Amino acid sequence: MIKRRHFNALAAAAAALAVPAFAQERTLKILVGFPPGGSVDVIARLLAEKLRASLGQNVIVDNKPGAGGRVALNEVKRAAPDGQTLVLSPSGALVIQPWLFSNLGYDPIKDFTAISRVTTFDFAVTAGPGAPAGDLKAVLAWMKANPAKANYATSGAGTVPHFAGQLLGQAAGVAMTHVAYRGGAPAAQDLIGGQVPLMVDTASETLEHHKAGKVRILAVTGEARSKALPDVPTLRESGINVAADAFFGLYGPAGMPADVVARIDRAVADALKAPEVQDKIYGFGLVPNHAPAAALSASQAEHLKRWEAPIKASGFKAE
Repeated sequence: MIKRRHFNALAAAAAALAVPAFAQERTLKILVGFPPGGSVDVIARLLAEKLRASLGQNVIVDNKPGAGGRVALNEVKRAAPDGQTLVLSPSGALVIQPWLFSNLGYDPIKDFTAISRVTTFDFAVTAGPGAPAGDLKAVLAWMKANPAKANYATSGAGTVPHFAGQLLGQAAGVAMTHVAYRGGAPAAQDLIGGQVPLMVDTASETLEHHKAGKVRILAVTGEARSKALPDVPTLRESGINVAADAFFGLYGPAGMPADVVARIDRAVADALKAPEVQDKIYGFGLVPNHAPAAALSASQAEHLKRWEAPIKASGFKAE
């Protein structure tokens, strides 16, 4: 018994030594630029719970809502690059907003260290009773022939769905007019009521209405079909050679040491393998889709370039 106790004590000591002493004493903060309860916040809290065990230190979520996520990003920009202050950010604040605001307060590439991509997601193109029967190409042909009716709804101006609709219109050669709503629910209600013929937004906004036969999801905007909508084609499968998706990424301040980035990324990758984490992410209509730092940086740069033309062509400015 004494030997077993001695062995257990040694094992515990060895485990403690495996994690640097400074890590055990410090608190890692994951900033979220939105209020509690939303998808970014919930996923950040799931990650924090898993990272506490794998990193061997306290990990908390700190909500810093405001300015579409820019408040949190600016705070991380000013933090020490020691891996103790991070941000989980939707891609829009890093690839859409730079084209909308003349003074973000940060450079989306130079001021941050990419660590891990956490999720990806795309959008659904949904037709309501105000659109004619047929597939997406038929609806777009009708819009082209009836420009006064060529309107599409989204959950808000300056959002990724706003410009995904612009990208769709440009690729199809149809001048589509954006109708911005204050959220996806009122947009979906007007779609069902026939006030607008088309809606572009996350599938979760129209999925239940689609299943009930009130609207028709004609296509999804990602590179692959949605797990939630396996029978719905992508835009490319519908003959429109374009894709539009988005992601949540974990970032730190610029200048983080490579070994610290790699250690956190490994912990995130492990966390995303947990079934309960995957189930929660899928429940938000998102896809758990880890990618390491280099791949996240490349994806961010590609998305930033992708959105430049449709945003500039729209003439939209947030300020």
